[in-house]
Parts: sequence; C-alpha cells; structure tokens
Amino acid sequence: MTEASFDSPESLCHVRPVLPAEQFVAFQPPPPGPSVSFTLRLGQALHRYGTPAHRLEEQMRLVSQRLGLEARFFSTPTSIFASFGPPESLQTCLIRVEPGEMDLGRLASLDALADEVIRGALSPEEGAERVEAVLAEPPRYGNGLHLLCWALAASGGARLFGGGPREMGVAALISLLIGGLDLWTRRQASTVWVLEPVAAVLSSALAVAAASLVGPLSVQVVTLAGLIVLLPGLSLTVALNELATRNLISGTSRLTGAALVFLELGFGVALGTRLTEWLPVPPKLGPLPALPAWTEPLSIVLMMFGVSVLFRARPRDWGWIALAGMLAYQGSRLGSQLLGPQLGAFLGALVVGMGTNLLSRVRNRPAVITVVPAIMLLVPGSIGFRSMESLLARDVLAGVDTAFSMLMVAVALVAGLLFANALLPPRKVL
Repeated sequence: MTEASFDSPESLCHVRPVLPAEQFVAFQPPPPGPSVSFTLRLGQALHRYGTPAHRLEEQMRLVSQRLGLEARFFSTPTSIFASFGPPESLQTCLIRVEPGEMDLGRLASLDALADEVIRGALSPEEGAERVEAVLAEPPRYGNGLHLLCWALAASGGARLFGGGPREMGVAALISLLIGGLDLWTRRQASTVWVLEPVAAVLSSALAVAAASLVGPLSVQVVTLAGLIVLLPGLSLTVALNELATRNLISGTSRLTGAALVFLELGFGVALGTRLTEWLPVPPKLGPLPALPAWTEPLSIVLMMFGVSVLFRARPRDWGWIALAGMLAYQGSRLGSQLLGPQLGAFLGALVVGMGTNLLSRVRNRPAVITVVPAIMLLVPGSIGFRSMESLLARDVLAGVDTAFSMLMVAVALVAGLLFANALLPPRKVL
C-alpha cells in the first residue's frame, strides 16, 4: 500500500511506502517525467470538456501505453485517479475536476494534439504546453451568438414537439431570457446552482402569461421547448452508457445528477404554475396548428446550428452535424413506425452511430463531434420532464408510466450506439 497526494497535474506525486516500523526507510520517488505530466494534463482537459468515463480512461491508457508508461486510471464525474509504475511501487495521483461543459472544438484540438505526441511530431513537454494553450483559448463564440442559439434551439424544439408559430416565438423568447440568466449566473459562484429551478419558474410562468395575453397556445409545448437546452437527457444517456460499459461509480453518480436536475425543473415548473394563478386573465388554450411539412427539416437544421454553437463546435463541422442530426431524426421516425415510439430510438441511434463512425474514419476526426449533437434530437429529456410534471401533479400512475418510457428510450439509445460501435468500430477513442 502507498500513501499519496497530488496537488496539480504538473506537481510531484509524493509516495511513501507503508512498512513495519523496524523496516521503515526513507523513500523519495523520482520526479514524474514529461510523459506523466502530459498524460495527466491531457486527461484533466478531456474530463473538463465532457468526455465520459469509459472514453476518458481508454484515451489516457492508450496515450500512456504509446509513451511507454505503465499506468492505471479511474475516472468519476468529479475526479481522476491515476497510478504509474508497477504495483509494488505505485505513484498515485488524485486530480479534482469540476464537471465542465461540452466543448466539441477543444475536444477535437486535444484529440489532434494527442495524435501528434503519439506519432512523435511533438515531444511530451511541447504537448503539455499545447494543452495549456488549448485551455487558455478565449471562447469560440460571443455572448450575442450564444443567446441567439438558445432561441433557435427552443424554436426548433417547439416545432418538433408539434407547436405552431405562436409556440415557436414564445419559446424562443423564454429561452433567450434563460440564456441571459445562464450567462449571468456564471459570473457568481453562489448563483450557478439555482439556474435550473429559476429557469423552470420563468418558463412555466411566462408560458401561462403568454397564453393569457397572446393565446391560444399550448402551455406545455412552450414550457418544454423553453427549457430544452437545460433538459438532462444527454446526461441520462451518457450515464446509462457508462453503466453499460461497467463504469458503475461514474454512471451511478451521473444518473443521480440527471435525476436531481429533473426534480429541480419539475419543482420550478410547479412553482411557476402556482404563481400564475394570480393572473387576472385566464390562459387561452387551443389546438396546435398544422404547419407545412417543409418546416420540419428547417427546424432540425436551425436546432442543429444552435446546438453546434452551444456545444462550441468548429464552423467547419456545422454541415456534418446538421447531416448527422437529419440522419438521427429520420432513422428514429422510421424506427418508430417499425418498432414503436419507445424502441424507435434504437434504430435512430444505430443509424447515426454507424454513420458518424464511418465519417470519423474518413475524416480522421473524433466521432463525438457529430454524434453528440445528433443524439440531442433523440434523448428522452422531454419524456422525463413530463414524468416529473405528472408526479408533482400527484398523478402517480402517469408519472411512473412516463418515467418507464423515458428509461426505455434511454436504454434503446445506448443499445443502438453500442451496436453501432460493434458493427463499425470507430478509429478513434473519442
């Protein structure tokens, strides 16, 4: 056994063997080499930008193996454990990492950087410096475009949920306000944890107010579309994927986090709905209007553009992401006709998984760049939200039934991606 402490990826990993008192001798391990420093910095950066545990551990294992290191890795949503050396004299490091946001552009840069170090085009010292340069890059897009894409994602989501022009416009306005709230809360550590419930209160209250002033419209569609960026459907799918790949601790932690976000959103919607009971004019509800068929693919393209910017993908990848999104949506619709609405996600995930893996092989780029935004069209966040709504309204039977449907869709997505990786393995880990 060893006792170890690790302050930062570039600091010394201190190790002291635990021996009987009569055999105790002072032990000073050699300082970690540049290969260890590069591996740790790369792992920390990949974790920060949303890499799941099974992909992160495999990427770090591959890099350390190519650099001639004997290493073992263990990742959770908030930490990375890394051990170097033979079992009898391990140097173990703990890196505490705050869960970060998905940044597809930086993930692509880090993947290319890892390839250069593995090929020998860059030394590990130069690689470690380049990792720091990637981390220090300014935001790819400004706040104005960021806010616009919140509105585009909500407007496209409202159309895909069956809404009409009123629902799309009100949902875009609500999501724009929530996007501004998101930017404001990031400036203060004490407010960042209240974004979801406050956003849910705003979305439900403004949806009912809009139904009273400019109705008739569907309050449920507007509320759901206004919150579409915050729905943790992607986190739920990643959690089940980690559980399926036997990363039990990371998957369980991420699953618990997704469930908590659902509860916070459900609480906020219930509170917002109760506050609107004081409005002097009752909301006007009406049937959803039928829009022309051409508005559906247009909504998918707009939504994919918004998601691409929110996930900070590079502009050169926008077209491929839109194509993957269209493939996922059409595959899911075909699957729903053949297998039913719950299992239809399996075919959508299978088609988009194989398509993005093939594209990854041709372009020599990580598959995550296209598969993550495309899966956003299929994730069961909206179903989970409706489940929380039913439970808070004390409709337990409907809530449990909807929650089961959500889990079935998530499992179908995970199964589709696993089948796609088995039938057409990607060239890269990410």
